[in-house]
Amino acid sequence: MERTDALALTPSSRLETVEDLFRRLEQLNEIGAALSLEKDLNRLLENILVAAKTITRADGGTLYLVQEQGTSLGFEIVRTTSLNIAMGGTTGTPIPFYPIQLHNKDGKPNYQMVAAYAALTGKTVSVADAYTEEGFDFSGTRNFDKKTGYRSKSFLTVPMRNHEGENLGVLQLINRVEPESGEIVAFSQADQRLAESLASQAAIALTNRQLIIQLEHLFESFIQLINTAIDEKSPYTGGHCHRVPTLTMMLAEAVNETRDGPLRDFSMSDKDRYELKIAGLLHDCGKVTTPVHVVDKATKLETIFDRINLIDTRFEVLKRDAEIAALKRKLEATRAAGSDVRAHINGIDQALRDALRRIDEDRDFLRHCNVGSEQMSPAAQERVRTMGADYKWTDVSGHTANFLTDDEVRNLTIARGTLTGEEREIINHHIVATIKMLEALPWPKHLRNVPEYAGGHHERMDGKGYPRGLTREQMSVQARVMGIADIFEALTAKDRPYKRGKTLSESLKILGKFATSGHIDPDLFDVFMRKKVYMRYAQAFLDKEQIDAVDERDIPGYVP
Repeated sequence: MERTDALALTPSSRLETVEDLFRRLEQLNEIGAALSLEKDLNRLLENILVAAKTITRADGGTLYLVQEQGTSLGFEIVRTTSLNIAMGGTTGTPIPFYPIQLHNKDGKPNYQMVAAYAALTGKTVSVADAYTEEGFDFSGTRNFDKKTGYRSKSFLTVPMRNHEGENLGVLQLINRVEPESGEIVAFSQADQRLAESLASQAAIALTNRQLIIQLEHLFESFIQLINTAIDEKSPYTGGHCHRVPTLTMMLAEAVNETRDGPLRDFSMSDKDRYELKIAGLLHDCGKVTTPVHVVDKATKLETIFDRINLIDTRFEVLKRDAEIAALKRKLEATRAAGSDVRAHINGIDQALRDALRRIDEDRDFLRHCNVGSEQMSPAAQERVRTMGADYKWTDVSGHTANFLTDDEVRNLTIARGTLTGEEREIINHHIVATIKMLEALPWPKHLRNVPEYAGGHHERMDGKGYPRGLTREQMSVQARVMGIADIFEALTAKDRPYKRGKTLSESLKILGKFATSGHIDPDLFDVFMRKKVYMRYAQAFLDKEQIDAVDERDIPGYVP
């Protein structure tokens, strides 16, 4: 083996070699520029090996990466031109070779394997002929040759180290082919220096790519941390934080595939997809500021607990008072000792039964009112108010008080759902908090639209949404897509404490009405229906009972 530190040119071939070297140096510069632009890790590794083979005129090559534990070299890319072998990278063909251990079982460095030696020492190894070389174990190479009929001869093994001297992997090139004769020769000193230069550039590109990937993973893990915090606050929003981004991407991809209609010019690059994905994951991050008792308000009287139980207790007090009053009247009737005592007592008993029945009916009525509904009638609201004023009871301090407090009346007469106007404002504030949180972050250029995408999912096409009252023309397609995803997920969600998950047909009819009333984008709704996005989402997230037959002719705002 040899480790060379300078280029050597023989006088007889100096002109030809210099020209050849300059040509290959130009290739090296071009390769370096290309490596710095590659974003996909598999393609980057593949390009490194292919480039090394090209500038050194190697027939074969392997690129190894140090495994995460730092104990072995894993095969990442394998290429041999004459055998038509291409494994790893973008080929999708797995590499069936075991990793090369960097240390023996006794813990000593594995200097017998040439790739391990280069990785451990940081030295380039050039071997003229593997079959005659002493000091390294090439038994695996010979076995490979025996099975394939190949003749592995010259080797050039170059370590890849980053700017901190950490070993990233090894670049190994096999069988340098002489261009004119096709003869397999040893790698020259020029080949070695070029390969080392490429390995250095490759290490920089690989380090940068791995750092970017690690930062992206860290960032996405931080986002998941926020969503986990929301999950811990409320189990009813955790699924929402996962499902809305998924449905957003489903609809965005469907729009991206559309080749006609008003949205035919919309397209997404991989960068655009990642930006929208991040926005989807963060669209409700402001809910970390929303009080749990509002987010989880399953009934109208629920705060820390459901106050309907307090009202039940008051009804029991009313029933007790009615029974005591009836007993007193019976006692008075008995003392009177008239001829109609029995009839009088029977009348008292009947009046008590009527009073108790009415109390039970009113209690059941209030319990029913406590459950949120799509629409509470004005008559029912008025009955609650009348009961609150007409019924009297004696409280713990002995004072006569209205049966229902003003706050209880206000909650029990909520027309839709379980939230009062004040509580709905608190819920709506989460989007304001989301926008403030996201706009405060120093987003890189490729993510600068995240606040706009995430912050617009409660806006309406007619400008009546919140918090900014934006119109359709003021919103990006991505923000409008997220608005539809947010609504459809909420309609079909089966994990809300205050309602059941609607069926597919029910949800689509409501969504269709929103499309015709200026709430959501009708063009996006058309794609949502035409591309059957709703069905793909339903199959992934809805219960079987929710996936009913959909007659698209009955969906408002859509023409099949």
